Order: sequence, then structure tokens, then C-alpha cells
Amino acid sequence: MTARVTAAADPEVAATAADAAATGKDAILLAARRAFSLRPYAEVTIRGIAADAGVSASLVVKHFGRKEQLFNTVADFGPAADELFDAPLDELGRHMVLTLVRRRREQRGDPFLRVVFSLGNHDERSLLRDRFREQVTARLTTRLPGRERALRAELIAGHLIGLGATLSLHREGAGSRATAERLADLYAPALQRLVEG
Repeated sequence: MTARVTAAADPEVAATAADAAATGKDAILLAARRAFSLRPYAEVTIRGIAADAGVSASLVVKHFGRKEQLFNTVADFGPAADELFDAPLDELGRHMVLTLVRRRREQRGDPFLRVVFSLGNHDERSLLRDRFREQVTARLTTRLPGRERALRAELIAGHLIGLGATLSLHREGAGSRATAERLADLYAPALQRLVEG
């Protein structure tokens, strides 16, 4: 009881505890994304995810519940789409590139590549692709002006996945040394043309 009062009374202690919890949760999500992308659902275990994340299995269960709930969290592209599309249309191309690159570097993972490279069974891959279409491509379609909005949204999504795949393929290459701003200088104009139609 005293420790709780002390932690609650000291904002620095409370912030440190919150950071540790967030870091553990982030590590679990990263490990889960990796696990569900590299192995079929049936082969993924909570214990394996916990070991990869460097936490206990009970912490995984505390944060995410059963394996099915964790998979559903990993299969949710909504938060990544929220970040990617949070810009005015005249800045959207650059914003998407900057956000994707920064997120990859900060979280050591790509928010979209799992939709392409998942090794799960047909149902799992279908679920990921359906959610991607609903939460990313369809949502982007509604934001775009002009004609052929759905086609342009699909092409933008392809460009973003392509950028992520390129950065993954060349982990030690020139792209890894370039700033996010420089990558946006080179890559964003093509996206912006698709945004504006």
C-alpha cells in the first residue's frame, strides 16, 4: 500500500512505471507481429512471443489476453492508418512517407508488411488482407478527391508497402543512412501526385 501511495504521489516514479509498461507492451506487439508473420497461427505460442519480447507469458496474457485476442490486435491496421492519414491533403504524400519511415525506425517494424508476407493459413491471410483493405485502402479512398479514387488509393498503398519492403531488403543500405526527410524528398512526390489525382 505504501509503495502505491509513493508511486502515485511522485510523478517521476509514476512516469517511469508507465514507460516500463508501455515498453513491455510495445515489445510484446513487436514480437507478436514477427511471430504471426513468420509462422502459421497454430504454431505461434504465448510463451514463444513472451520469450522473444523478453517478458513473462503472464505479462502477455495480462496485456492482451488469449492468443486470439493478441492476433486480432496485430491484425488491426487502424492505429497505423490514423497516423499515416493525419495530414491535410496537400501535405499527405510527404506526411505518409515521413510517418512510415519514422515509425519503422522507432518501433523497429513496418506497420503494413505483414499483410503481404504473412505465412499463416488461408483464413489468417484473408483476415489480414480484408482488414487492410477496410482500414487502410477503403479509408484512404474516402479521403481522396477526384476520379479513380479507389485505384489511386490502391496504388498509394502499394507504394507504401513497396517502400517498407525496400527498406527491409536493404537494412544496411543507403536508405538506412538517409534521413526520413531525404527519403520523403525523393519518394513523396509520386505519392502526392496520386493523392491529388
